[in-house]
Amino acid sequence: MALEQVFECPRTLRRLRNDPLGKLLEGFCNWLLEHGFSRSTIRKHLFHLSHLTRHLGNPECGIRESITTRDVKASFKAYSFECQKTGAQEKHIRRVGYSVHRFLHYLRDSGLLDLSAHQEISQPLLDSYLTWMRRYQHASDGTLEVRSHSITRFVQWLGPEATPDGLRRLTPERIEDFFISYAQGMGRSARRSMQSALRSFLRFCVQQGSIDRPLDLAVPTLRTYKLATVPRGLSDSEAQRVLRCINRSNHVGRRDYAIVQLLYTYGVRGGQVRALHLEDIDWVHNHILFKGSKGGKDSRLPLTPEVGESLLDYLQHSRPPCSSPQVFLTCRAPSHPLPHSSSLSSIVERHIRAAGVDSPHKGAGVFRHGFATRMLHQGHSLKAIADVLGHRHLSTAFIYTKVDYHALTHVALEWPQEVEP
Repeated sequence: MALEQVFECPRTLRRLRNDPLGKLLEGFCNWLLEHGFSRSTIRKHLFHLSHLTRHLGNPECGIRESITTRDVKASFKAYSFECQKTGAQEKHIRRVGYSVHRFLHYLRDSGLLDLSAHQEISQPLLDSYLTWMRRYQHASDGTLEVRSHSITRFVQWLGPEATPDGLRRLTPERIEDFFISYAQGMGRSARRSMQSALRSFLRFCVQQGSIDRPLDLAVPTLRTYKLATVPRGLSDSEAQRVLRCINRSNHVGRRDYAIVQLLYTYGVRGGQVRALHLEDIDWVHNHILFKGSKGGKDSRLPLTPEVGESLLDYLQHSRPPCSSPQVFLTCRAPSHPLPHSSSLSSIVERHIRAAGVDSPHKGAGVFRHGFATRMLHQGHSLKAIADVLGHRHLSTAFIYTKVDYHALTHVALEWPQEVEP
């Protein structure tokens, strides 16, 4: 039995098996063991789930053999509210929420949840939209991920009205209210992404007949200027400081060092690092292939000794055994590829802060901008920079002309001299 592999105390085993979720906890424990969780972590997860028992019904009703997503989420919500009233620490609530998330993951994998009966009402609408984007707009997987995130925010804001009947009552004023409330506190890129997603979603609704009039023009237009900003990247000394401050004596440090080394050496996007597969590294011919993103070109570049050593150190000593083809995986069980761009950006931000580098931006893009700036200062042409960065159009690299100080000195006007009257 799985529980005996984790617990030795007969009293504890008896209590777990007499729990209303006793049969489910046995399977959950076995699932955690199969996915490589340590015994101490399994004990914590089972202990956290025990907090929810009294919110899942009267324990005197006996052991439950089935449960729904709504049951688990409602019980966690009730427990969180109770903790807030008693002044419990927010960290404890987050840990219980993490255990609940793992429990739901197990129930889905085991087919113990009736997803069709308890599915969010907006999910069929979102699935149809993403299918339409893939089939008729030929959207890439990266675009679909961003669109899914944006439209999920919108349909959650709509609530019960996120249905074909509810969409027919949608007004331009409501669309504008949502976008304005969302745009507050968001950066320019996030606002533009939501703007594009909303307009394509509303056009989809018109084609599907959910909306009887075009509402995509109701999404406010934000005035932006091309090349209005200056690329802000890390200098070479700052990037080197970040690399030196990464502790490579543990699994997480070896993985993070290899990630930052790739960003620094090649100036690739964070999404290209996340998508890097084991087969993309050609050890025989010393080449590494980065698949194009955002409509860009693939880049096959030389595998430098520094990058090769950092990758080998991670692959041989720290990459967990996993069937996924991606190079970089999560270090905590169950091991899987880094799920979102924000997960890689948070890794980079953590090490930039730890190195004490004062930068207004702390995502993976600062290494890309820094790489392009270094190439420019070394005398490389914009065409060469665009090719290395994987840009399909040369105009995409024009932003770096603003930091080409050598060329700017030739077009700068002399400072006018003051003339005495």
